Amino acid sequence: MALSHIITNHIQNAATELFGITLEKVELQATRKDFEGDITMVIFPLLKLIKGNPVELGNKIGQYLLDNAGIVSKFNVVAGFLNLVIADSYYINFFNEMKAGDNFGFVPVNENGKAVMVEYASPNTNKPLHLGHVRNVLLGYSVAQIVKASGTKVYKTQVVNDRGIHICKSMLAWQRFGNGETPETSGLKGDKLVGKYYVEFDRAYKNEISAIVAAGGSEEEAKKQAEIMLAAQDMLRKWEAGDAEVVALWETMNGWVYKGFDATFESIGVDFDKNYYESNTYLLGKDIVEDGLAKGVFYQKEDGSVWIDLTPDGLDEKLVLRSDGTSVYITQDLGTAVQRVKDFPDVGGMVYTVGNEQDYHFKVLFLILKKLGYDWASHLYHLSYGMVDLPSGKMKSREGTVVDADDLMDEMTATAKAIAEELGKLDDYSDEEKARLYKIIGLGALKYYILKVDPKKRILFDPKESVDFAGNTGPFIQYTYARIQSLLRRADFDTSVTLSVEEVNLHEKEKELLKIVAQFPDVIQNAAAGHSPALVANYVYELVKEYNSFYQSVPVLGAEVHNEKVFRIQLSKKVGEVIKSAFGLLGIGVPERM
Repeated sequence: MALSHIITNHIQNAATELFGITLEKVELQATRKDFEGDITMVIFPLLKLIKGNPVELGNKIGQYLLDNAGIVSKFNVVAGFLNLVIADSYYINFFNEMKAGDNFGFVPVNENGKAVMVEYASPNTNKPLHLGHVRNVLLGYSVAQIVKASGTKVYKTQVVNDRGIHICKSMLAWQRFGNGETPETSGLKGDKLVGKYYVEFDRAYKNEISAIVAAGGSEEEAKKQAEIMLAAQDMLRKWEAGDAEVVALWETMNGWVYKGFDATFESIGVDFDKNYYESNTYLLGKDIVEDGLAKGVFYQKEDGSVWIDLTPDGLDEKLVLRSDGTSVYITQDLGTAVQRVKDFPDVGGMVYTVGNEQDYHFKVLFLILKKLGYDWASHLYHLSYGMVDLPSGKMKSREGTVVDADDLMDEMTATAKAIAEELGKLDDYSDEEKARLYKIIGLGALKYYILKVDPKKRILFDPKESVDFAGNTGPFIQYTYARIQSLLRRADFDTSVTLSVEEVNLHEKEKELLKIVAQFPDVIQNAAAGHSPALVANYVYELVKEYNSFYQSVPVLGAEVHNEKVFRIQLSKKVGEVIKSAFGLLGIGVPERM
């Protein structure tokens, strides 16, 4: 049990025995550096239940814990704060228990409980994945890993946007300008080849608009009259009518894209349990609308369109079915959500990883599902995130100026190579080992730089800054892990013994390090509850900073007392395991040597 839970239980017992009250919630925080203590109880909330002086109440609770808890060695009260000094024996016993098990901090998955489905990626099939997708997939995958580590079963999924005018634009441009080229004949990944023709379409479209405007037409008229756009719209109508030739081309070109996406996902290190395709889901939801009409959740206007009035909830009126009976996006999102629960009956909640420009859409979606009476609708979460910018500015996919995900990963690997070679510590590595290390460092830098930021914040991504081997970066943390592994390899004595409380005299730096290690289970639970990989990323940075301070302050292999040497190597090993586990939750690898 985490220290915070143990202390909470003892304080609740104290409240009952000393004051005759039931204390539902105890507010704890780490003791400030300028006071003596390890963990602090905030006394002020107690004053709502008991009248009295906060210092007097704190002293009474502190003395109770000193006499009864068995793990408090001292206490002091400053104003409304009770600072508790935890006995060294607690940390040594905690360490021995932790050392004996694997996957410290992880809760075994409850296979019989409700599962959570996490959706991320969900790309369009008219272009390759770009930097914006990178933040999306890293966030979604990491949240899925963290939720699983917290003890909840997880399904990872995406909805591939494989239909609509966007893919028809690429298809039409390929028909007109492609001369039959394929990924094999062009040497391009399939997603890049299709993306090339999306850009070609936009170029031809703009040329047609310019020609119409030059002949005296307005720009608005030109956009409607441009022949290539009319042809793309006609192609979409043919696809929806099941035209054999159009459907065959659609299947071929989407097949190219899927292979390209799979290669990128594999390279970045994310996967999915199930893919949904918009071509299969875009008709879903109409039956739900009919059911909602019957229940009075929706209403029908004179033109036959179906709406829901959300103004009493502070939102607006929302169209859910057009007058011609066709769906809108919210309709198919309703249908897809319900379909997922049919496909996975144990799903009790969903996380949608989608940019913050869709905040309103998800408020509406979740509210409608609640009004329709689905019990799982109260466990839906929009993992909203800000955009990613580069120093060079914003990305525009139609103009072909996006930062391609594959190119970005290659650039990160190349940057890691340049910096590692400059440091000059890889002389005994084979070329294969070097290539593998550069990729681990480069991708680690990219992932950590993105995931350490709160999802809701916008990011200015600087590739070179992210690969710095000092500061709050992935490579700095990876380097510390590699240093620990080097230390373990040099330990030429038995490190498997378990040292008792009497055999260990804790150094202040060892205790500080143990205090941070002990927080890991709570960090996982809080990150899962808040859907925030940033909590894990910044925790592991604090852990690494404290370890490096410990490493610089006390001798490890050079300790004169044998038990000190054994304990410090064991502590180093456990810190390395926590670093590896935390980075695993972020989808980041760690090198054994660096």
